[in-house]
Amino acid sequence: MNKTFIPSLSFGKKKWYIIDANDKNLGRISTQIANILKGKNKIDYYPAMDNGDYLIIINAEKIVVTGKKSEQKLYYRHSGRPGGMKIENFKSLQSRIPERILEKSIRGMLPKGILGRKMYKRLKVFKGTEHLHSAQTPELINF
Repeated sequence: MNKTFIPSLSFGKKKWYIIDANDKNLGRISTQIANILKGKNKIDYYPAMDNGDYLIIINAEKIVVTGKKSEQKLYYRHSGRPGGMKIENFKSLQSRIPERILEKSIRGMLPKGILGRKMYKRLKVFKGTEHLHSAQTPELINF
């Protein structure tokens, strides 16, 4: 009789990876990062479990988009007050807070709910080449 194997949380240890976003396309790298956060790159992937790894992304300010998206792509945020909607395009957000572009893109690709919020906490995005997690000795991934 065939039995379904559901891995336990202690089955695989979580690793730390580092990704350089220099001159990478926003959508392409975001899907690959979301798959690593979900754990789809592992053999013990199970959709209802959190088997993903930690990810450090450096050079977030050097991410690129194609076409006219740098002027036309809009990011919305709301303060919760009446008339509190703020709208900003890609270029101005990239000059102000470049980490937020990648964070919003990847967060939208993760599951909604408790599991997705848990996966999102393992994402660390930094503006330059310096990061705070050198003690974890992350492995470099090239896409």
